[in-house]
Amino acid sequence: MAVEVLIAGRDALREYIALHVLTCLIPAFLLAGGIVTFVSRETIIKYLGTAARKLRSFGIAAGGSFFISVCSCTVIPVSSGIYRGGAGIGPAFILLWVAPAANILALVYTGSILGSQMVIARLVSALVTAFAVGFVMFYAFYREEKNRVSTIQVSGGQLMTRKSVILLLLLVGWLLAPNYIVSHGPYWQKVIVWAAGLAVVAIYTWRAFDRDRIRAWLRETWWFVRTIFPLLLAGVFIVGIIGAVLPQEWIKTWLGGAGLRQSFLATLIGAVTYFATMTEAPFVHTLMNLGMGKGPALALLLTGPGISLPSWLAIGRVFGVRKALIYVPTIIALGTLVGWVAGFILG
Repeated sequence: MAVEVLIAGRDALREYIALHVLTCLIPAFLLAGGIVTFVSRETIIKYLGTAARKLRSFGIAAGGSFFISVCSCTVIPVSSGIYRGGAGIGPAFILLWVAPAANILALVYTGSILGSQMVIARLVSALVTAFAVGFVMFYAFYREEKNRVSTIQVSGGQLMTRKSVILLLLLVGWLLAPNYIVSHGPYWQKVIVWAAGLAVVAIYTWRAFDRDRIRAWLRETWWFVRTIFPLLLAGVFIVGIIGAVLPQEWIKTWLGGAGLRQSFLATLIGAVTYFATMTEAPFVHTLMNLGMGKGPALALLLTGPGISLPSWLAIGRVFGVRKALIYVPTIIALGTLVGWVAGFILG
């Protein structure tokens, strides 16, 4: 039994490395380093900083997150990148939540499998909970944010050069292209799209920036890699073990109906288990065919890709343990509440 459990962890780790590191994490790490290197802190602070109007900064973060198709682990470098660059904790954690929980690609895929009702519910729930997450994190760490922003050195000058804007747009396109262009095809097709994107980014970077600027970008990128990547691997291995020991019959028995208990259990399963973006929809569809209620299904659709045990560890390392201890229970509570309310509304 112990050997089988370890094999399950190994297989989960091997699958994660094979399918996600190349086409997801590498572009995400480079994008995070690019944000820190090429986006001036004046720009980030103006639109997403602590002093910015909350409704505007939270709305920008939530709206922009819908167009970033990433999983709960891949989004951490991007979110921490804007945070290190001067963004407030609210917008940073809104991006951390909404991008994997309700990006546009996942919404379209959810609609094709589960129907328009679940898509609308997922979109509205993600938007409402995004503002809740932003305000919770802002008020929980209000004093710390004030002190942090006061230490950020802001200098005058151009907010962002045209070359930097083009590079960041290329990096975003490179990150999204494999999943958007090859949404249902085999993985090797995604690799081809990824390689083409890499060539475009590399050629443009070499022509547009000097070597010192490129080295600075790679140094920032390496900071994210060495800080986050080992924890992601450890977390995926643990999730593989959990998946091997969790009885399927237990899931079928305890996730039916629309009660608070069912939504909490669905949220808890989603909060621990790792789902690559879009994989949650077919999984939830299978459980619904086995009797899972719509409320718990919505809770799992949000928290499944939104957070995971690997992301818990990485969030604690990058943002600090205290922030992880506030953020994770907040998401679990919101997921449970959303599932419970949706259970009565959706029937």
